[in-house]
Amino acid sequence: MFFAQYYLDCLSQASYLVADETTGKAVVIDPRRDVSEYLTDAEAHGFTIEGVVNTHFHADFLAGHLELADRTGAWIGYGQRAEAEYPIRKLTDGERISLGDVTLQIMETPGHTPESISILVYEHADDAVPYGVLTGDALFIGDVGRPDLLASLGVTADELGKMLYDSIQNKLMGLPDEVRVFPAHGAGSACGKNLSTQRQSTIGEQRATNYACRPMGEEEFVALVTAGQPSAPAYFVYDAILNRKEHGLFDPAAAPRPLSTEEFMERRAAGAVVVDTRSPQDFAAGHLRGSVNVPADGRFAEQAGMVVGPDEEVVVVAPQDREEEIVTRLARIGFDKVGGYLREPEGAFTVLADEMEQASRITVDELHRALQGDEPPVILDVRGGGEREEGFIEGSLHIPLAELARRMDEVPADRPLVVHCAGGLRSSIAASLLRHKGRTDVSDLLGGYGAWLAQPATADA
Repeated sequence: MFFAQYYLDCLSQASYLVADETTGKAVVIDPRRDVSEYLTDAEAHGFTIEGVVNTHFHADFLAGHLELADRTGAWIGYGQRAEAEYPIRKLTDGERISLGDVTLQIMETPGHTPESISILVYEHADDAVPYGVLTGDALFIGDVGRPDLLASLGVTADELGKMLYDSIQNKLMGLPDEVRVFPAHGAGSACGKNLSTQRQSTIGEQRATNYACRPMGEEEFVALVTAGQPSAPAYFVYDAILNRKEHGLFDPAAAPRPLSTEEFMERRAAGAVVVDTRSPQDFAAGHLRGSVNVPADGRFAEQAGMVVGPDEEVVVVAPQDREEEIVTRLARIGFDKVGGYLREPEGAFTVLADEMEQASRITVDELHRALQGDEPPVILDVRGGGEREEGFIEGSLHIPLAELARRMDEVPADRPLVVHCAGGLRSSIAASLLRHKGRTDVSDLLGGYGAWLAQPATADA
């Protein structure tokens, strides 16, 4: 058996290639949209990718099933409750897919979504115990899939929670302790609240350590797994729907278009959003007025999807030689309306001096002084709900970054604003979005809440 995990840190997303080395037959599970890595590995080992299986309709990324099917002729498989615009193979509970001696067996595990499945992997068809189980977003390491995402349109969180209870407590926990667990997501994903940084585990380890896997009643389980979930980025609904649809394919050979200064400014004047992917420090030192700062060195795609709409054209300011990477990362969440990138930004910024501005960033000391002044600022906390529960600045307004774009009218417009997160990256994104939407007196807090806590004599938490 050939078994490979491909992990994408930016989206905390795992995909898998499973093959029988004797027959050369292979299946890819939960592929991302840029599929070259799977194709390269398959070719190197002499494998034929015969099938592509998505464990469910993903919400946090646009899967690469259409790209793989186009390149290989593979069939596309989902759980039997799935309905899609393109031809799919509906996989039923207990169905076995033979790759030779290596065998995959479908286990219906609804709850995160109604059509969710897990896949038991047998190294030998007659093995009594599976090598492992690909759990999709049903069971994570340290957590289980949230049942409250809007990805499951028309099904309530309570209904899904009850499905998830059966999937976890009766089906997955019914497997032997030694079965390896390979989930579709890890720490940082908004698909759960307590995901581990580990990329594989065992059923026995999860039975012993995962809060949702200990024996309990259905009511307690549903209450536990629905409480304290992070805010879902707005693009999740878009991707959950788009993954059901026939849509344009990602073409890695179609390089992003370099734009002259004049072309770039024309696109901006026509309504394109300037996404500046440099660091918060470089952005603060000087950027085009109205730009939205989403640093490349972070959870770029997810955070871009929080502050830019999928229907908006984007033009990019990127660090040197990272333009293609930025476009690929946007494509992974289905954001294909990239008009191009600014060629040689440093030179362009010199020419565009009248269009440039600096971003206000203040220290904790400066914030304390401002709070004692005649016109104290509104403090906006853009951290997640779980972070907020561990402490906050007294009197601050809380709107998670994932919700800010749709809750902009809740932010007072008649007072100065100081935005903070945990360390200073998300606050730069949020402050730039506020300026993009027309707010003028906006600063972000250097060092975030961590810096505030470092001065206990003056900090309120």
